[in-house]
Amino acid sequence: DTFQSLITFSQNHLTSLFETTYSSLMSSISPHIACLFTDLSRFLQGTGNISVEAAVHCFFDSLFPLVHTRIVNPGIAGSIGEDSYNGNQLGDCLRMTRQDVNPFGPHPKAMADTLASALRAGRVLSLTLGVGLEVMNVTETAELSKECTRALVRMHYCSHCRGLTLIRACSGYCLNVMRGCLASLSELHNPWRQYVTVLQDLTHIVAGAHNLELALLGIRGQVEEAILYAQLHGPRLTATVGVSMHKTENMLVNRIFTFTGYISRYKSFFSILPETLCEGEMGIDELTCWSGDDVVKR
Repeated sequence: DTFQSLITFSQNHLTSLFETTYSSLMSSISPHIACLFTDLSRFLQGTGNISVEAAVHCFFDSLFPLVHTRIVNPGIAGSIGEDSYNGNQLGDCLRMTRQDVNPFGPHPKAMADTLASALRAGRVLSLTLGVGLEVMNVTETAELSKECTRALVRMHYCSHCRGLTLIRACSGYCLNVMRGCLASLSELHNPWRQYVTVLQDLTHIVAGAHNLELALLGIRGQVEEAILYAQLHGPRLTATVGVSMHKTENMLVNRIFTFTGYISRYKSFFSILPETLCEGEMGIDELTCWSGDDVVKR
């Protein structure tokens, strides 16, 4: 699943920032990173009542006490993460005041807005693909009528009674049988074409203005800029409290354009299904075929 791979890659990308640059925060921030990306993944899958904006702000609420006590004011008494009453009290206080103090500047809101837009489009695309899969699964298990079953048996096996086990059905005969068997599915042609058009539009949205890949891979840069902002404004933050986007290969865009090119070939899937099935029945180099009653020339 491409979306889940992007989530995992982005999580590892952010984790590496703390492992290499802010190692003093790593052990304490790790569960909050996992929580953030679990929420983002669940939102994309459409499971649970998840708010992307709330998940992002919850992450920054948890990050603020660590940045304030270990980077802006390193060694502050009752440092967050220590097993002490003072440390827990200070941590709770800083978490509750983060949005009022605004230690990370515009970066939390920018990250929340970008992710919310991109993930909403990705979520709709993911759920839409799921609907299409359900439709195809239903058609795969559709029951055949008695008339259809008899026609298929006659087309495939009546020639065997004459010892003609290798001869194939004639093209016109096969098409007549398949069209009769699949008449109910042909009614799906127009809705299916509309569905494919919606899929194409959604994939362009996910790859365009609301680029999901760039939004997810941009998380590390936004968090890094937020921490740098807090460091730069450290004295102001202390008084108030009173106590790089990296270049990435656009993997998703390439996959999306491959996907749209692939699915566009199946816009007429249900209307040409009889022809598609009968193509496998034809012997290209054979001069004769089975008409349902006898062997005839093509």
